[in-house]
Amino acid sequence: MAGMTSSARPLLNRRLTEFGTTIFAEMSALALSTGSINLGQGFPDTDGPEEVREAAVRALRDGRGNQYPPGPGVPELRTAIAAHQERRYGLAHDPDTEVLVTAGATEAIAAALLALVEPGDEVVALEPYYDSYAACIAMAGGTRVPVTLRPHESSFRLDLDELRAAVTDRTRLLLINTPHNPTGTVLTREELTAIAELAVERDLLVVTDEVYEHLVFDGAEHLPLATFPGMRERTVTIGSAGKTFSFTGWKVGWITAAPGLVAAVRSAKQFLTYVSSGPFQYAVAEALALPDSYFAAFREDMLAKRDLLAAGLAEAGFKVFRPAGTYFVTTDIRPLGAVLSEEGDGFAFCRALPERAGVVAIPNAVFYDHREAGAPFVRFAFCKRTGVLEEAVQRLKGLAG
Repeated sequence: MAGMTSSARPLLNRRLTEFGTTIFAEMSALALSTGSINLGQGFPDTDGPEEVREAAVRALRDGRGNQYPPGPGVPELRTAIAAHQERRYGLAHDPDTEVLVTAGATEAIAAALLALVEPGDEVVALEPYYDSYAACIAMAGGTRVPVTLRPHESSFRLDLDELRAAVTDRTRLLLINTPHNPTGTVLTREELTAIAELAVERDLLVVTDEVYEHLVFDGAEHLPLATFPGMRERTVTIGSAGKTFSFTGWKVGWITAAPGLVAAVRSAKQFLTYVSSGPFQYAVAEALALPDSYFAAFREDMLAKRDLLAAGLAEAGFKVFRPAGTYFVTTDIRPLGAVLSEEGDGFAFCRALPERAGVVAIPNAVFYDHREAGAPFVRFAFCKRTGVLEEAVQRLKGLAG
């Protein structure tokens, strides 16, 4: 029969059989079908700075980037990334050999893991983790080894002894995310020092996802792992314009690393998108040169939104883990009671929440290998207009009766 295959073998590569449609697609569709406020997927509902958008328009009209840009990225953006890293963190990078522009942080993660991990290699990742981590490790043929961030009072903490115990002779790479999505944890200087010492001692590569670097609150400080002793030559640092400038659809990300690491990642990246986001690269170059006042105002705006949503969630009956970074709030649904929280089942809770309250959230369990560890936790995004958050808070208060 036409369209049938004679092979009994499944069509999907077996490395990807555990990854179906993402929870983000499911919950966003549920938001549309129910008319709910979508606090699930992490994208802003307003555009970023007008001058940055106009820079993209100018590039389009001037014919800059309308054809294939250079494989490593346009020189203006690579120079701007290097200048940003040096100005912010004292990290000096050669724009020609130590910077690579990617199609968002997602491609940077994929290219780094495909380049640096071989079948049988173990990759230690902090759990819960951004969902593409698991898929990219699988595509590379690696084995993921999760180390779980556990709730402690009002935040999630890394157990350094557990991290050390996870490293074996088969470990190739540590995959670190700080500020951490979804928990909002920002790793401390002491924790990063211990991670750096472990990487040096065991001769490990490290990939650090730092896309929320400009969203840290309450005196927390973002410290790139590459600034620690022995880490400059073994760390691939990932950044992104989407989260900092609220243009997530432009998909402009980057890595900074030593020349050998950049060359390796570029070898994989060139067979993924090859190049992308031509005119937007010129606009992001201008965005990275914005004055410090922009970054401060952006952070203060998100801080106010965090506090608004966190207070509303607490009033609605959730236990709230107030994030020190990112634009997500993780909550524990169990204080809502067995009827509402479905005995702590975050999946069931999130699927019922649109009908109950007209709000969409994401069950954190999708970010865990140890599903039971994440079962009662639910993530809400606060990167939305203040009026939208106020309406969501009003709707959620109905859960408290």
